[in-house]
Amino acid sequence: MLAEPRIPFNRSSIEGKELEYIAQTVAHGQIAGNQGYSLRCQQLLKSTLGVAEALATTSCTHALEMAALLIGIKPGDEVIIPTFTFVSTANAFALRGAQPVFCDIRPDTLNMDEEAVSALITDRTKAIVPVHYAGVGCEMDSILETANRRGIAIVEDNAHGLFGKYKGKWLGTFGGLATQSFHETKNITCGEGGALLINDQAYVERAEVLREKGTNRSRFFRGQVDKYTWVDLGSSYVMSDVLAAFLFGQLEVWEEVQEKRRRIWHRYAQGLTDWSHAQGVRLPHVPEHCDQAYHMFYLLLPDGSSRDRFIAFLKQRGIYSVFHYIPLHSSPMGSQLGVAPLGCPVATDISERLVRLPFYNQLTQEDQDFVIEKVQCFQTRC
Repeated sequence: MLAEPRIPFNRSSIEGKELEYIAQTVAHGQIAGNQGYSLRCQQLLKSTLGVAEALATTSCTHALEMAALLIGIKPGDEVIIPTFTFVSTANAFALRGAQPVFCDIRPDTLNMDEEAVSALITDRTKAIVPVHYAGVGCEMDSILETANRRGIAIVEDNAHGLFGKYKGKWLGTFGGLATQSFHETKNITCGEGGALLINDQAYVERAEVLREKGTNRSRFFRGQVDKYTWVDLGSSYVMSDVLAAFLFGQLEVWEEVQEKRRRIWHRYAQGLTDWSHAQGVRLPHVPEHCDQAYHMFYLLLPDGSSRDRFIAFLKQRGIYSVFHYIPLHSSPMGSQLGVAPLGCPVATDISERLVRLPFYNQLTQEDQDFVIEKVQCFQTRC
């Protein structure tokens, strides 16, 4: 059995009253979905972000699948997504028969290259799915202008970006639909969970139906119909209230969580700036018009060989650092189901050089200083 690292890449933590709320929902006999704590989570997201509706889901993946259903994805449609993203971004649309059209990323923020999007649009393009990598906003002005000019839907994959902003506006509030993740690696978590943010009121009623297995069950519980039945295609996308209780315990202290992560991010940046310049390593880039969500801290090593040696070097010292996405256009399924008409050389290069440092809410200053010290010893072997 492998020994636990002194400092893991990620570690979940209790941030507030999560366990108390779980006990309450169990004691009340309300552990199915769309009950007390689910409704509280949804209302907090709705009121804080100013969206038309927020629906808690079993995962961000399922929220993306709901989005694909809501915008009417069908076989033969095309959906433009960045190649440097998690597989769920593509899967949700490919499951409906759409072809992923992979877009390269910017070399600075690692977000979708907005200048390449127009050249990827065809008469079959149904949606553009910007992913706010590391919680730094994509260039949404340009992407929205392109989409609106052609009548194309925007679905934001905001798995990294909850409570981040682009030009003063919350990430997840630009497209008609947006998705959130509450996986254990995210800033705010319940282990496994997500949410669909709805900015276009026209989607709300059908979204409730799709989430409830294609039934009008939500209308029944509001007393709007005397019985509920199967009225549309759908699936079981409703988050359990046990998970929602845990999630609400974190969401209600989201500002404190973000402040912890802000301090951790800036401590890395301050501690590694001189070292990075000396070693030819690049730190994350955050444009001035973006308020990041402080989701991760990554380094771009000079090449793939040095990245692999760096990860091994830290592991030998009890620190677990990890790489990130393999570009989807180069994956077995991506090359089979999708296309990359312009190629994706930036993403290919970045993927080989990127490494993520340990980053979690309860990372202590002592442990972070140990990480910084060992990073600075790479190459010099101090």
